[in-house]
Amino acid sequence: MIPVLLLVASNVFMTFAWYGHLKGHRDSPLWIVIIASWGIAFFEYCLQVPANRIGAKSGFSAAELKTIQEVITLVVFAIFSITYLDESLRWNHAIGFGLVALGATFVFKPW
Repeated sequence: MIPVLLLVASNVFMTFAWYGHLKGHRDSPLWIVIIASWGIAFFEYCLQVPANRIGAKSGFSAAELKTIQEVITLVVFAIFSITYLDESLRWNHAIGFGLVALGATFVFKPW
């Protein structure tokens, strides 16, 4: 459970680092946005790396950790996009995200 919580927190930082500048900073010089994003991403790394180490020690494979991270990324991004960027989640986005989540189930299926 700790790896998942760390991955959620790291994805919040990552989402702000990658997409936060799209609201209110579109006219800022690119180099400033890049430096600010690096600063935010530092905290993402401070959570992501321990999440993967703890997760691996807990028995998750690297593929499972990556899959968890990708599903969390889509959920965090969808919430961020709606609440922070004021963009609507359209039906095709929901289906696409759902298909990725469906694909993720194959990673955890014991064959």
